[in-house]
Amino acid sequence: MIIPTTIRSLTVTPLDIPLLEPFGIAGGAQDVARNLLIAVELADGTRGYGEAAPFPAFNGETQETARAAILAAQSQIEGADVREWRRIALALPAIPGMTGSARCAIETALLDALTRRARLPLWSFFGGVASTLETDVTITTGSIAAAARAAREIVARGVTTIKIKIGAGDPETTTIRTMEHDLARIVAVRDVAPDARLILDGNCGYTADDALRLLDMLNVHGIVPVLFEQPVAKDDETGLRRLTATSRVPIAADESAASAADVARLAKAGAVDVINIKLMKCGIVEALDIAAVARVAGLRLMIGGMVESILAMTVSACFAAGQGGFAFVDLDTPLFLAGNPFEGGMIYRGGVIDLTSIDAGHGVKPL
Repeated sequence: MIIPTTIRSLTVTPLDIPLLEPFGIAGGAQDVARNLLIAVELADGTRGYGEAAPFPAFNGETQETARAAILAAQSQIEGADVREWRRIALALPAIPGMTGSARCAIETALLDALTRRARLPLWSFFGGVASTLETDVTITTGSIAAAARAAREIVARGVTTIKIKIGAGDPETTTIRTMEHDLARIVAVRDVAPDARLILDGNCGYTADDALRLLDMLNVHGIVPVLFEQPVAKDDETGLRRLTATSRVPIAADESAASAADVARLAKAGAVDVINIKLMKCGIVEALDIAAVARVAGLRLMIGGMVESILAMTVSACFAAGQGGFAFVDLDTPLFLAGNPFEGGMIYRGGVIDLTSIDAGHGVKPL
């Protein structure tokens, strides 16, 4: 039976947005955000929007694999009742070829349609604990000079926490070891921004031994990061546990924590202190379970993302602000994009993300 909340259609289109400069991590760089925009339309005409932001250098997902997964789910979504969004979402992993970014896009569009129709802001739907967050801003991999220049720009924005991507080496020469290059970049950032909190993000680029040596060298320079995110390989639980046991700096899992089962295992092993939740890794329903498991286990929470536009990043901000309790916030990638093909959504005020202008759903619409 067709009722107003029946999903009449699901469409998917490419969302290619150039970056101001390549966004580099230890596994590679991206110069264009090759994402996808999906839209669901309900029988009453309400539309909801979602974004898939695959990042091949992070987990191997591509625009093509995400699009194929979304299209494979189309027949299960069209004709369903959007009020049953969680039931729909729970069936997605069983679809062959389903990816985390595809799940995120579909679940986002469903919830956007549902909450737009209800005239309920998404941050309120997730719990309404807060409507603002304070984010870091990232310095991607690159040269020492580029790191210092980026740090100056970040400080000028009024941002107080800087995240530094490490583990990729020097793009200009192969004669300097990665660790020495990273050390020089971190020191250069500290010299430019002596009062900023520093987060290091290895994106699996280090071994435990090298990570400890880097921390030793930083200590000589009087630098103690507030967090070391995913220093070692995704499957190196022993390395994570070894670093966490030293209590030198808090250790966060990112690539290692893509499901609630991953987080339960890491918690049982005492392998990390912090879990970085990215909706693009697993979708919204699984992310809610990850947050619950982490809280029960006494692990602190971080919210992050891939190379996302204002649409997907606003959803992550609503997720974290609405639930509350996120110790680390890394929601800055719209600042790296050369254009914004949307209107609405969150607003950056220096390092503060403001969601108060959103009156229904995530508030983002294509121009």
